[in-house]
Amino acid sequence: MAEIDYQAQHKRRLSWMPWLYFSLKPKHLAWAKPWQDEIQQQLSQLETIHIGEHSFIAPQAQLFAEPGRDISIGNQCMIAAEVFLHGPITLGNEVAINHGCSLDGGRYGITIGNQTRIANNVTIYAFNHGMSPTTPIYKQPATSKGIVIGQDVWIGAQAGIVDGVTIGDYAVIGMGCIVTKDVADYAIVAGNPARVIGDRRDK
Repeated sequence: MAEIDYQAQHKRRLSWMPWLYFSLKPKHLAWAKPWQDEIQQQLSQLETIHIGEHSFIAPQAQLFAEPGRDISIGNQCMIAAEVFLHGPITLGNEVAINHGCSLDGGRYGITIGNQTRIANNVTIYAFNHGMSPTTPIYKQPATSKGIVIGQDVWIGAQAGIVDGVTIGDYAVIGMGCIVTKDVADYAIVAGNPARVIGDRRDK
C-alpha cells in the first residue's frame, strides 16, 4: 500500500480514536504533528479559540466561537470526529471529548475540569427554552445558567446534562443517564433522571 494511503487511513483512525495520537512513534509524529498544527492554526485564525500545547483536534470536529463566546482548550486535550462545540466553553488540561458529542455553552458557558473524560454521543447544553403554552417554543426567549463539570469526572456514552447543573470532582455519570440536578464529589449516578447509585471511594 502506498504511503499516502496509509497516512490517510491513519489520520481517520486518529480522528475517531484520538488517544492514539499521544502514543505515536517519532516516525509517525513527523507527519501527524504538522497535520495537527495546520488544523489548529486554521481554527485559531477563523474562530475565537485558544488551544493549549500538545492537544489533538480531529478535522471532522466542528468548533464555533464568536467573540464573547470563546472556546479555551487546555494542554493535552483531545477532541474526536463529529464533535460539535459552540462557546463559551473552557476545557482544563487532559480533557477528552469523544466522537459525536454536542456541547453548547449558551450564554454563561460550560466549564470542564482537568482530566475529565467524556464518552461518545454525550449532550451538554447550557441553555433552555421558555415553555409557555401561549407562544411557539421557537419564539420564546432562551435562558442560561451555565454548567460546571469538575476534575477527573467520567461521563458515560449517550448521557445528557442540562443547564444549571454542577457535577463535582471525581464523579461518574453512567451511560445513557440524564443529569438534571447537581452531582456531589465522588458520586456515581445512573438512570433517567440520574440518581446516586454509589460512591467512587468505595470502588
